[in-house]
Amino acid sequence: MLDADGTTKGVYRKMHIPDDPGFYEKFYFTPGDLGYKAFDTKYGKMGTLICWDQWYPEAARLTALKGAEIIFYPTAIGWDSTETEPLRSTQHEAWQTIQRSHSVANGVFVVSVNRIGKEGDLEFWGQSFVSDPMGKIIYKASKDKEETVVVDCNLSLIDHTRIRWPFLRDRRVDSFEGLKERFLEN
Repeated sequence: MLDADGTTKGVYRKMHIPDDPGFYEKFYFTPGDLGYKAFDTKYGKMGTLICWDQWYPEAARLTALKGAEIIFYPTAIGWDSTETEPLRSTQHEAWQTIQRSHSVANGVFVVSVNRIGKEGDLEFWGQSFVSDPMGKIIYKASKDKEETVVVDCNLSLIDHTRIRWPFLRDRRVDSFEGLKERFLEN
C-alpha cells in the first residue's frame, strides 16, 4: 500500500490462490502469510485484497474489522472466449454483486479494479467500479478503455451507514466457531 506521497505504508499478500480454468495459480504461488491488513494513509484507512480474495466475505470482514474504510480489489477477471450468453452476464453480475455485498455487510467503500483486453483465451471485462457503504455504484468504468479516475468517497457515510445498519456491532461472534472448519456436519 502506497500513500499519496509514494511512501510505502505496508504490504499485503494475496491470501486465496485460485485453481480453475485459466487461473491455475496454485502451481505457481503460495498463499500470503501476513494476514489481513488496513493501512493509515493521507486519505483514510485502506485495505487491499487481491483478485481471488474478492470472493471471500471473511476476508472483507476481517479487513473492515482492522479499520479499513476503503477496500481495494485489484483483479484480472473475465470470460473464457468460448463462453457465451447468458453465462457471461451471469458471471459479471455475480462479480459485481459480491463486491457490492462487501460494501453493505461491512459499511465500507469498495474499489473493484479490473483490467481490460484479451490474453490468450481470456477476455477481461473491465468495468472497474466504486461502491459506497450501501452498495450503490458511484462510479463505473468502461469495458474496453483504460481509465484513470479519482472518485470522491465521503468517509462520513461510513458512520452514517453503520449507525443505521449496525452489522458489525450486532454480530453474534459467539456463534461463529464453525468458521474455522472447512466443512461442518449437521
